[in-house]
Amino acid sequence: MTERTQIYIDGTWTDGASTIENRNPSDTFDLIGRYAQADASHLDAALAAARRAQPIWWAAGIQKRHDVLMAIGTELMARADEIGRLLSREEGKPLAEGKGEVYRAGQFFTYFAAEVLRQHGDLAESVRPGIEIDVRREPVGVVAIISPWNFPVATPAWKIAPALAFGNAVVWKPANVTPASAVALTEIIARQDIPKGLFNLVSGPGRDVGQRLVESDQVDAISFTGSVSVGRGIAAAAIMNMTKVQMEMGSKNPLIVMDDADLDLAVVHAAGSAFGGTGQKCTAASRLIVHASVHDAFVEKLVAAAKALKVGHALEDGTQIGPVVSEGQLAQNLGYIETGKSEGAELLCGGERLERATDGYYMAPAVFASTRNDMQINREEMFAPITCVQKADSYAEALALANDTQFGLTAGIMTRSLSRASHFRANMRAGCVMVNLPTAGTDYHVPFGGRGASSYGPREQGSYAAEFYTTVKTAYVFAGLPE
Repeated sequence: MTERTQIYIDGTWTDGASTIENRNPSDTFDLIGRYAQADASHLDAALAAARRAQPIWWAAGIQKRHDVLMAIGTELMARADEIGRLLSREEGKPLAEGKGEVYRAGQFFTYFAAEVLRQHGDLAESVRPGIEIDVRREPVGVVAIISPWNFPVATPAWKIAPALAFGNAVVWKPANVTPASAVALTEIIARQDIPKGLFNLVSGPGRDVGQRLVESDQVDAISFTGSVSVGRGIAAAAIMNMTKVQMEMGSKNPLIVMDDADLDLAVVHAAGSAFGGTGQKCTAASRLIVHASVHDAFVEKLVAAAKALKVGHALEDGTQIGPVVSEGQLAQNLGYIETGKSEGAELLCGGERLERATDGYYMAPAVFASTRNDMQINREEMFAPITCVQKADSYAEALALANDTQFGLTAGIMTRSLSRASHFRANMRAGCVMVNLPTAGTDYHVPFGGRGASSYGPREQGSYAAEFYTTVKTAYVFAGLPE
């Protein structure tokens, strides 16, 4: 892998207007590099290049698009170990998770390579004689992609792959916290035989580059993953140009544990959902709603599981939880610990900063008990290795508590009852519901998204992605009568 740190605009790697430092959260003395930052002029050049390249890419045809996406996906999977190590070094997730993320990113590209060849339209009969009707999908145009740091390769992959598959051009602004992963993915895409300017990497500050990007009338669609507050700002800016938007935002995912659940399995799934990825997943289970009759036994097992998790350097063998991504994130997490205690929640374990052999942003996974749904720690997305347990006396109460939130991304239930499981699937107001499974963990070939403040616009992933990355055209043809 090269040590490239530039931005990529109009088919050329170029220096930015400034640079930022990228340091390893597992070891802050490890400087990964200084990465270029774009300014307004770079962004304007990228948008102009994308608009020139998009019709050329669409005209290249489905076989060309299939072959390019297949090549990108194949290389990502082949280099999962190498790029995964870089990802873990700069983001902090354990090495196995970093490798797995890169491999999954490759699967997004190979899946959408196949989708390219499945772009079928529809024929319809007209109510008027002699008229033929066909309905087809065409690219929306230039797509702006704004992606987060917690999945710095997989999340942009599930946006970039369908954008290119359906014939669009891309201007990508990744998170500034994980620039190395963005460069690694861009290098693979840049090596393909694609029109100059079709794909552009414009790293830069959100207040300047990001804001100008979402306000631009040269953008036809915006796909964003990030916070609710930023998402609302993007939606407000986009409406001025009638720009199409797709947004994945916050969450506060519940996992219900019923009195008939397999408690050992419930603890495994609760701990994995709450603390996997250091709790920095939009699908993390930060609310555990437990039936009163099994509450104490469950909590005892959960605390033991949390204490047993190995927190350490992301690249170290045996690490189960890496550091949080940055000093700012750690400070925010520790602030939520104090908030929970001030609200009257009982901190049963964890919640403190940990010292390790290297200077990093390590935190012990925390379990709060005696919590209520009106507490701030049960209302706001914390993005931290913190989970909050609350009691419910019945299934009906547990479901009501689970639905009492502005969010609705994922939700789960642990139960042996088919009737409860079926009722939960039908009545839980979330985009993804899990039965006897973690709240975190989804497949790449089916739709992903939520309700309420969690999502806005068409779903991501699977064949449903076409709803966002294409526009529908209905053609009417009168051929006349044969002579």
